[in-house]
Amino acid sequence: MRKNHNDPITLALGALAATLGDPRRAHRFLDLTGIGTEELKTRAADPALLAALLRFLEAYEPDLIAVAEALGCKAQDLVEARAEIEEGSA
Repeated sequence: MRKNHNDPITLALGALAATLGDPRRAHRFLDLTGIGTEELKTRAADPALLAALLRFLEAYEPDLIAVAEALGCKAQDLVEARAEIEEGSA
């Protein structure tokens, strides 16, 4: 279980903001998912989208670590948040 006090959705929203705040990472995420900016705006709090974002970060460890550092948490916190979000969506 994560040791911080953020719930998984809040942590994932922070990861989304950190991802979109980095042009290279944002471009890669949008290209790989095929999601447009308007759809992203309407689905930003959608657990499925947030879990997909965290999986995207997990797929490239340097991004996972960079986002975790930007949020002041451990990379494992993001991995656990994704698992919790997916469990809650099932």
